[in-house]
Amino acid sequence: MRRLARVRAGFNYFLLSRYDFNVLKKLYIKTYGCQMNEYDSDKMADVLRACEGMEQTDKIDEADVILFNTCSIREKAEEKVFSDLGRVRPLKLAKPDLLIGVGGCVASQEGDVIIKRAPYVDIVFGPQTLHRLPQLIQARRATGRPQVDISFPEIEKFDHLPVPVLSHVEGAQTASAFVAIMEGCSKYCTFCVVPYTRGEEVSRPLADVMRDVQELADQGVQEVTLIGQNVNGYLGATDDGDTVDFAFLLQAIADLPEIARIRYTTSHPRDMSQRLIDVYATTPKLVSHLHLPVQSGSDRVLAAMKRGHTVLEYKSIIRRVRAVRPDICITSDFIVGFPGETEQDFEATLKLIDEVGFDNSFSYLFSPRPGTPAAEMRDDTPHEVKAARLKRLQERITEQESGVARSMLGSVQRVLVEGVSKKDVLEMAGRTDNNRVINFRGSPGMIGRFVEVAVTEVVRHTLRGELAGKHE
Repeated sequence: MRRLARVRAGFNYFLLSRYDFNVLKKLYIKTYGCQMNEYDSDKMADVLRACEGMEQTDKIDEADVILFNTCSIREKAEEKVFSDLGRVRPLKLAKPDLLIGVGGCVASQEGDVIIKRAPYVDIVFGPQTLHRLPQLIQARRATGRPQVDISFPEIEKFDHLPVPVLSHVEGAQTASAFVAIMEGCSKYCTFCVVPYTRGEEVSRPLADVMRDVQELADQGVQEVTLIGQNVNGYLGATDDGDTVDFAFLLQAIADLPEIARIRYTTSHPRDMSQRLIDVYATTPKLVSHLHLPVQSGSDRVLAAMKRGHTVLEYKSIIRRVRAVRPDICITSDFIVGFPGETEQDFEATLKLIDEVGFDNSFSYLFSPRPGTPAAEMRDDTPHEVKAARLKRLQERITEQESGVARSMLGSVQRVLVEGVSKKDVLEMAGRTDNNRVINFRGSPGMIGRFVEVAVTEVVRHTLRGELAGKHE
């Protein structure tokens, strides 16, 4: 069973009654897309484990329940889902009691259409209704009819998830965990489907978030990653009815002695306030890595995207952050080939990349998402031109990434050991403060601990090192 860092995203958890799931014991989940989806998949597993002891399997043909947790950000997301559904149809024919569900953003967007195209699907649920899985399964069993629930009950999901109980495999301690602090987005960028599939921004109360973090800390977690579609737009209510911002939340978590490191993703430039920037100056526990999507280096394209900021404003943010944290690594997102993007616009993006010096990026060709304004925009640029631009951009970013890695040679990094290296069972793998993966000779007893590692070699997208000083 895959180890899960089960993060509770609510406090008022009530015990679900035991539904008659018959022989539903093995659960298979396929996750598409982002970290928020990974978090949601873990919550699906948590809910089904808590109510009926269901366990995950990585063998789809053994499963009693198959869930597809979908993402609609990328091109042809719906077709990828239906393709996967077609592959599991023979399993349903061979085992009629097999339950097949589709969740996530594609489910939210398509709803009943999924049942019409794939009538062997049993349940369809959105990101905000994953906590209702037991009820949906119960209703499917009781009525014999497919169940669809893609409503937007806002914060309800977080109030009905199990308490986190971190898994331990062969004595290995879970080093880090995700904590969802908000969900949805109210920015309505013209290319983005998130406001339509996950709803507008909803922040969890401060006390709920702090309770989650403390429960994780009590179980040995030392690093938390705060997640949300627009995480730095967090505005949480206090018990007294006041509202606190993301900067306040970061400082509150940093005050917990058991938490040694704090990360967050994904942020928006419009919510990168001076108060938040000042936290980098006063809070060493906040890592020296900032993922701040810019999408384009052209003001004309940014306006068409309805991003709400200019290139100059974005560069001003980076300058102010680096003024208080000079060694910070900046990563970003880029969309290449947005409708109407000219060669001049693209060259402006390359210029921004050179000026900022990004450490890494997620970069993609524009893909129109149904229902978004950008899907209706005229797009005359040939695909081969867009593909060539994307290649140039990624090569430029890779050069900068290599330069940052080389600058770390000979340095000693504080590394949180996350597990055994994927390539060598005699080596450990960990993550530096600036989010670089480093492999080094060590022992499994180091997992979940911080160690000092000297960087000795740069490998493609990773580092190699040696333990510095004495470690048990």
